Amino acid sequence: MEEGCLAGSEGSWVLEDWWLEQRDEIAVASKGREGGGPPAVNSLPVLGAIGGTKLKPPQNVEVDIIDDTFTLRWARSKEPAGNVTVSADYLIPGIVDNWTKLPGCQHVTSATCDFSSLKMNVYEEIKLRIRAEEGNNTSPWHELDTFIPFQQARIGPPKVHLEAEDKAIAINISPPGAEDSVMWQQENPQYSVIIWRNMSGAQPWNETHHSRFPRIKIHKLMPETTYCVRVKARLLLHPNPAEFSPVHCVNTTAPLHPVPTPRLALATTPSSSIVENELPAPENIQVILENDTYVLKWDYTHDNVTFEAQWLKSYLKRMPGSESEKWVQVQGCERAPVARCAPPPDMFRKRFYVRVRASRGNSSSPWSREEEFDTRRRVVIPPLVVALKPLSSHSLQVSVGFQDQTELQHYPLTYEVTFWENASNAERKTFVEQRADFTVLSLKPRTVYCADAQALLEDRPRSQRSNVACATTEAGGAPGAPLAAGVSAALTVLLVLCAALALGKLVHYVFFPAGKPPATIDEYFPEEPMKNLLLSTSVERTEECFIIENVDAVSAKEVNRLDEDHKTYTSQASQDSGNYSIEDESGESGGSQAGEELGQRGAGAGARSAVGFA
Repeated sequence: MEEGCLAGSEGSWVLEDWWLEQRDEIAVASKGREGGGPPAVNSLPVLGAIGGTKLKPPQNVEVDIIDDTFTLRWARSKEPAGNVTVSADYLIPGIVDNWTKLPGCQHVTSATCDFSSLKMNVYEEIKLRIRAEEGNNTSPWHELDTFIPFQQARIGPPKVHLEAEDKAIAINISPPGAEDSVMWQQENPQYSVIIWRNMSGAQPWNETHHSRFPRIKIHKLMPETTYCVRVKARLLLHPNPAEFSPVHCVNTTAPLHPVPTPRLALATTPSSSIVENELPAPENIQVILENDTYVLKWDYTHDNVTFEAQWLKSYLKRMPGSESEKWVQVQGCERAPVARCAPPPDMFRKRFYVRVRASRGNSSSPWSREEEFDTRRRVVIPPLVVALKPLSSHSLQVSVGFQDQTELQHYPLTYEVTFWENASNAERKTFVEQRADFTVLSLKPRTVYCADAQALLEDRPRSQRSNVACATTEAGGAPGAPLAAGVSAALTVLLVLCAALALGKLVHYVFFPAGKPPATIDEYFPEEPMKNLLLSTSVERTEECFIIENVDAVSAKEVNRLDEDHKTYTSQASQDSGNYSIEDESGESGGSQAGEELGQRGAGAGARSAVGFA
């Protein structure tokens, strides 16, 4: 009885607390209404019966999105289930501003509901609310935060199918989501594959492979061995969480076991019946550039075989389904007798996959590893040729280049040169150069040095190592030899300059003599030098004198007299050799008188004439 009273008192306390909460809610609602009027009828929850309890909204509500499956989850109430159901509404801000019933989530009796049927844009915001219902009694709405479905979605586990060979496993992956997936239709997921050997007592082994294509082939496995895989898809540009697939296992086949050839292989190969796996698969498939021609080559150790190659456009790898009907025979590579062939040039204008296999009679090897090639990135750079040339006792010139002409020589190549002294335990130094020729300094005299090189170009693989070239530095001289050579060169230059200056002065003196001396010096030398002592007598200079008379100011009589005297003077002068005799005094006195008379006449006529020198 006491326990019943206590229970009744606790029930009254619960009811009292509930009315206190409702009073507070009513007061808040009244303040929020415009004009402070009475609250709306629906703002006060209605009790289903006297003494009933208030319904609480669902708690711990969350949205779970995997691929294209949308699920709303919540925690069950501690109250007796009874006829309590749960309903949800949705609202898309800016598009659907009114609350609308969420399809698949109306009057739900369980703790989850699926609203995948809702047609919406997964990149736009959406808002949900949820409440509990029991007849006319409903709980308050519980609103969830706005979210974007794509950002909240998880990538589900992909479906996996395995195909086994003796030394390889082909993994076929179905892209996440349905075929008409809304969530991932604009995405290109990549796949992470974890493979391990499931063998008791064997050494643990596992590998992780990454691919952007839904088909992956893993090679170099052991025959008759169980391998297990699990796969996960991921997005490169979005950090959406992803789930691994269930574990799938398969046994590789026994070696040399006949396996039926695929239908396409029978149609595209010369032989109509081929038994596989009796020969190893070719390895190390490469595309190289030789004389501006692309060449497909590979490694193979067996003789007396022929080869065939097939190629597949890269974009076909992204398409689900079998690839056997998509591979095409490479023209020019049918029944190739050696481990190389020259495909048509237009094949290298696109990204593609290639595979090769060997055949001998009715036997054929498995297909090689499928290699992807992009001629802008994956073309193998041919090996370089290195040459060393000694420049002095302390330096060598290193030259690198290609043996044949190739278009790569016009690309911005980087050269990685390894340089070392040809001695045991010698330290190797690496030089990274953009130039094809450079000099290595600070070397030892009369010492052998060697070098090899590799070429690098952006994302392409490095070239193979070049040949090893060696050279010996020249013999070194005395410690002061460079200084002595410099001083000797300087002295030689000075002597040459002095000799040139002296020769210039001599030439100027001989061919360009100085002008006439000043008058103060001429008065001590009454007679002009008649010849230059440095010149021969044959070119001795002579001077001629003549008198110019003013005929306008002289009378005819004087002119006649002067003409007679001039004739007498000139006739004597023409016969005179310049040597005068003192034996004939009369002649001397006569000549003196004539000269005196001529001098007087010349003095009288000096004011009327000018004398010039030629």
